[in-house]
Amino acid sequence: MSKTNKTLIAAVVVLAAVIIGLVVWKVWPNKSYYGVYLRTGDLYFGELVRFPSFGLKQVYLLQVNQQNQQNPISLQRFNKVFWGPEDFLKINKDEVVWTAKLSDESELVKVFTENPDLQATQQQPTTSGETGTSPAASNPNSGASQPKEKN
Repeated sequence: MSKTNKTLIAAVVVLAAVIIGLVVWKVWPNKSYYGVYLRTGDLYFGELVRFPSFGLKQVYLLQVNQQNQQNPISLQRFNKVFWGPEDFLKINKDEVVWTAKLSDESELVKVFTENPDLQATQQQPTTSGETGTSPAASNPNSGASQPKEKN
């Protein structure tokens, strides 16, 4: 066998191994959730993605509403906010203060897997009998500009 043929076979084997590795990496169910804290003080949760861009998919954001004394902190699905972003948040690595992998037994991970859209966990009855998905939606005096969900 000539040297050219050996080089060609080696290149094909390496290329096949890379393709198989990428397919397994993309298809393999690796649902690990992370918390990502940014310099801005924002805290996001989701599946950490490193390729092709650093970021999160299936993103949740922690919102603080100090005017609501009963529930000052709420968790919201990123793609459900009023301006309608896609469910991927590209993150500048220079803005990340820390990341933390969430345990599979974490209460948040259980919520993410059992109720990914946070329908039942965030609904709170209001005085008019309607339900909202966040403290701002259930408190009309909070000054938030989020629209209520329609049933």
